[in-house]
Amino acid sequence: MEYACLALIELAGCYQDAEPLQIRQIAAQQHIPDRYLEQLLATLRRGGLVRSQRGAKGGYVLAQDPWQVSLLDVFHCLEGGEVGSSQDDRTGQQTAERSVMREIWQEAETAMCTVLERQTLQDLVDRCNACRQADLMYYI
Repeated sequence: MEYACLALIELAGCYQDAEPLQIRQIAAQQHIPDRYLEQLLATLRRGGLVRSQRGAKGGYVLAQDPWQVSLLDVFHCLEGGEVGSSQDDRTGQQTAERSVMREIWQEAETAMCTVLERQTLQDLVDRCNACRQADLMYYI
């Protein structure tokens, strides 16, 4: 998820320019292995989060405005399906311990979804820009 978000931050950062970024550009900027990034972008393309453009000046662009894409959208695209679907009780044996653990996992998943749903790609870009600005400031 982290590499996908880093790639999407790069794409969101240049969204206004409407210029596609090539895999090697994103990989170099974010220190992501090229082959892995290629697989991630293919998954994000199938999920409708990015579009690919062919040609000499081709590459990848966001398929939607960065303020419309939540991190929960990214999570669902990468993980496929709904959160919590992996927590089914396949043994058929309902014990107090299993019930308690299922409740705790459901609470954790709800909290995670709430946080991821509130944050958009634009929020991440804005936070990155604020960090860069803070790094540029110096005191006499």
